[in-house]
Amino acid sequence: MQAFARLMERLVFTPSRNGKLRLIADYAAHTPDPDRGWALAALTDGLDFPTAKAGMIRGLALERLDPELFALSYDFVGDLAETVSLMWPGPERDGGTEGEAPALSDVVERLRAAGRSEVPGLLARWLDVLDAGGRFALLKLITGGLRVGVSARLAKTALADWSGTPVAEIEEVWHGLRPPYTDLFAWLQGNGPRPDIEAGAVFRPVMLAHPLEDDEIGGFDVDAYAAEWKWDGIRVQLTARGADRRVYSRTGDEVTGAFPEIAEAMAFDAVLDGELLVVRDGVVAPFNHLQQRLNRKRVTAKMLAEYPAWVRLYDLLIEDGEDVRPLPFEARRARLEAWFDRVRPANMDLSPMVSFTGWDGLAALRGGAREAAIEGLMLKRRDSAYVAGRPKGPWYKWKRGPLTLDTVLMYAQRGHGKRSSYYSDYTFGAWRRDPDGAVLVPVGKAYFGFTDEELQQLDRWVRNHTTNRFGPVREVTPGLVLEVAFDSVHRSTRHKSGLAMRFPRIHRIRWDKPVAEADRVETLEAMIVE
Repeated sequence: MQAFARLMERLVFTPSRNGKLRLIADYAAHTPDPDRGWALAALTDGLDFPTAKAGMIRGLALERLDPELFALSYDFVGDLAETVSLMWPGPERDGGTEGEAPALSDVVERLRAAGRSEVPGLLARWLDVLDAGGRFALLKLITGGLRVGVSARLAKTALADWSGTPVAEIEEVWHGLRPPYTDLFAWLQGNGPRPDIEAGAVFRPVMLAHPLEDDEIGGFDVDAYAAEWKWDGIRVQLTARGADRRVYSRTGDEVTGAFPEIAEAMAFDAVLDGELLVVRDGVVAPFNHLQQRLNRKRVTAKMLAEYPAWVRLYDLLIEDGEDVRPLPFEARRARLEAWFDRVRPANMDLSPMVSFTGWDGLAALRGGAREAAIEGLMLKRRDSAYVAGRPKGPWYKWKRGPLTLDTVLMYAQRGHGKRSSYYSDYTFGAWRRDPDGAVLVPVGKAYFGFTDEELQQLDRWVRNHTTNRFGPVREVTPGLVLEVAFDSVHRSTRHKSGLAMRFPRIHRIRWDKPVAEADRVETLEAMIVE
């Protein structure tokens, strides 16, 4: 556990990407199985402990610590794991318990096997013998979200650097493996065969597109690219092999259970790339209709009828056991069209290619995307192979322009991790007519879109204009206008305003604009696409 704690601490204080790669590679080289496998799972969000939750940690802390001092410290630090790890009376303080720190594998295996009533006792014993760094690592391991600046892709890249194995090959077998990845490490060290993932319907790493930046428009030969719509759903991969049928999100999370009608239609041997949508009578519904089906453990007959799932197919990766990803896009598209004409699976169709003439033609198409409930355009080089990751050049996405609204800052809350000392999460509102006059109604919340300098200015403004406090939340004087950018707006029964923004972010701080001139709820309602 202590070695994992040191790794976490070093990752937090190492800003450079290459530095993080070296740290992970060194840990993999010098840490035995299964500890290094469990650490890899933690870094790539592959661990979950359903019997150990944040509320349990808070309860343990209140048993050992003064409640008021804990509340004040938590409010100042802004992170539960950091607060408890620093305040817990461990072995470095009077009253601490001497003992041997547990191994990471022991912690993981015992937590996975323990019932909910057993977990508090386990945590208390471990917290008693670990130092502050070990306690922090333990609590972060349990609560998830390590926030050490390491993505799953970076962790796999570190393994590639350490072993000399191309990261694409590691990506290829990754989703067919389970922690603590002993077969993976044996292969990477040359002590075992390449893990065999061909027997089942496993996920293949997806190819992603680069956003098309303003300064790139007109800067390359657009005639070398094919164009298609970027549909406003979620990217999925359909993988079927024999009786094994699975639907994956673009990150490899299995979502088959939430879309049984799609799985039922997958009576084929192929791996397909597409967009999951809700479609009624051939018309694509807004994204919020699809949200009614996402993250559902149980799907009712009523839900199946009201929000019928559909997959609009983009690409063919594997057909009857043949890997066609190395083929050029145009060749794969021809194979996909021929496959679809032959198989005709239910609840699926082909995403049509879009004809255009030059950049002006593309711009005109993009301009009409919002009215058609389409997210934008995809540009794919006609000669591009299907490769994992986000290589620059083969594929671009040119999303429709965002919507904007001038809103009024109403509430602020501390962030997490590096932003735990700043009020960086902002709730903003719009004016609504009321019998007693205009009132502010919350319409959204955002925590990004501003620079570090602007964050400091906003934090200072919040502290100087606080009128009320509700736990970690501060209410502020209606005195600052934030221009918010967002992708779309939908009706929502969960929000007081009856509206919900999709992907809101701070676009501009309007220090110059009076709050009385901020937008009204009616302006936001007029942007709804039914």
